[in-house]
Amino acid sequence: MVEFLFTEKPGRSFWVFAAQEIIKIQYMDEKIPLGVPHPLPDELPSAYADRIGRWYLSWHLPNKALGQIFTPLPVARFMSELLPERDGLTRVLDPGSGLGILACAVCEVMQCDIEIEAYEVDSNLVTYLTICLDYTQRWMKSRKRHLTYRIIQEDFVLVNGDALNHTVEGLFDIVICNPPYFKVAKSDPRAQIATPIVYGQPNIYALFMGISAALLHTEGYAVFITPRSYAAGQYFSRFREYFFSIMRPRALHLFESRRDVFADVLQESLIMLAERSKQDKPIIVSSSTNLDFSEIFQRQKSIDDVMSRDVVLHLPLSEQDDRIAAIVRSWTGNLHDYQMEISTGPVVPFRAAQLISLIGDVPSTHAPLLWMQNVKPMRCEWPVRHKAQYIALRGANRLLLPNRNYVLLRRFSSKEEHQRITAAAYLADIHSPTIGLENHLNYIYRPDGELSDDETVGLAVLLNSSLMDAYFRIFSGNTQVNATELRNLPLPPLDAIIELGRSVTSSNTSVDTLITEVLGIYA
Repeated sequence: MVEFLFTEKPGRSFWVFAAQEIIKIQYMDEKIPLGVPHPLPDELPSAYADRIGRWYLSWHLPNKALGQIFTPLPVARFMSELLPERDGLTRVLDPGSGLGILACAVCEVMQCDIEIEAYEVDSNLVTYLTICLDYTQRWMKSRKRHLTYRIIQEDFVLVNGDALNHTVEGLFDIVICNPPYFKVAKSDPRAQIATPIVYGQPNIYALFMGISAALLHTEGYAVFITPRSYAAGQYFSRFREYFFSIMRPRALHLFESRRDVFADVLQESLIMLAERSKQDKPIIVSSSTNLDFSEIFQRQKSIDDVMSRDVVLHLPLSEQDDRIAAIVRSWTGNLHDYQMEISTGPVVPFRAAQLISLIGDVPSTHAPLLWMQNVKPMRCEWPVRHKAQYIALRGANRLLLPNRNYVLLRRFSSKEEHQRITAAAYLADIHSPTIGLENHLNYIYRPDGELSDDETVGLAVLLNSSLMDAYFRIFSGNTQVNATELRNLPLPPLDAIIELGRSVTSSNTSVDTLITEVLGIYA
């Protein structure tokens, strides 16, 4: 274990304990390694850490293998300002410290003495993290406050994962964290440690959140910035059940544009302030249109407005969102009630590469193969250019589906695509006994029968509507349209869906107009 312990001592010397050797580093107030930016007069610690970070990124790429994404300065300050004031010595955990900008921001807003425990596994960053926290220590001393910090150059999950398996005495008053973001293999020791809260190939950020919560004192606070993906979906259900059994959300902030914070993260970014408590209180739900937080839209909601019975977070950002949520939640039907099911296309291209071709003879030797590119709002186009549109019948028996009515849905939307759900009514209008559906498509069908034309078209109308798109965005920030989420989606009576289908066959009216005319919804 590599551990660094720093306190204010004359001479500015400290010891670095490395794996098999001890290295003494002389670090005078004015002596910073060559080329590293010096602090400006009375510069705020977070601003100095941000400047060090921009300098570091000017000559060194982030370590993608470690899921390294630096926190922008406005975000660091916003997160720290969400934390309530504390009296007396405050113990702060920064589990993925980077250059310490979040811990530095906490030191700026808290008017008390602070102990920081900072984990940073990247040896390239530890020198610069030390410089940033050492400057913060001197900055606080000039304001009659005391800072002690410890840098631990170890994997946070491996060191602390046992906290998930038994109750630990709370070690920290505050956690502030921008965790790394990458998938962990099922065989990885970190995934195995975290089996109480995740399964399969979890994303590392959920492990950071769960373990951090386990290390908090009762009535301690944690503030995280993460992708929004944990807030909904079956994949994170075990995590949500654990996390929200010991933590209660107090504030949730969503960025309206996915590109605002981290360009490489497909999901929307969500800041959550949570308290280790079982007591529910009003929750502040807010959003901003830009990264400088100059325009923040804020409202207060109850826990019942924000968290559903199946522990999914809903983020209604406006009164219109409230109206839409109330309308959809009033519907009592779902796919299962109407003897329908949703599945994912069985053709995985790299596994069936030898069967897929640009040319073919349908129906004698090939079946049509439909991809995301074939699915447009309300319609299916086949064939399309620049995509292999045929799959050989010989050898593909288990991959092909009967050629019948389906509602086809794209599983993914692009980052800033206007419509999150894109659904097509496929009415078995290609002359072939079977069809192939590629793995980036979901399809709705009736296992013990067949969807009627009106049911198929009516469902496509509903799913393509602005009403359903807005409701979907309230509880899901993913670019992926998850089959589980659609399976649980409330639906109006089947008769109303059929009427939607009948109406579209006899008019060219837009889907939103049909929703208004047939369902009487003006949200």
